[in-house]
Amino acid sequence: MSILWTIIIGFVAGIIAKWIMPGRNEPSGFIMTTILGIVGAVVATYLGQALGWYRADEGAGFIGAIVGAIIVLFIYGLIVGRRSSTSSY
Repeated sequence: MSILWTIIIGFVAGIIAKWIMPGRNEPSGFIMTTILGIVGAVVATYLGQALGWYRADEGAGFIGAIVGAIIVLFIYGLIVGRRSSTSSY
């Protein structure tokens, strides 16, 4: 049940992150939005544990997942934006 819950929270966090930070270079679709949110939750958990905000057995909460998804979306936009600007002549 925890994997299903992670997917649901990841999907909602991905939607909210895309709503907060819209752009041309954002990933689209159900699967990409869900992956964005899940990766965001993992990033938030890792950063939170590294900064001492969470214990080793704790994960990021819903707000942390959204913040992590925004960070991932920002990095994704930088990578895709740079790739598309260098490939067009």
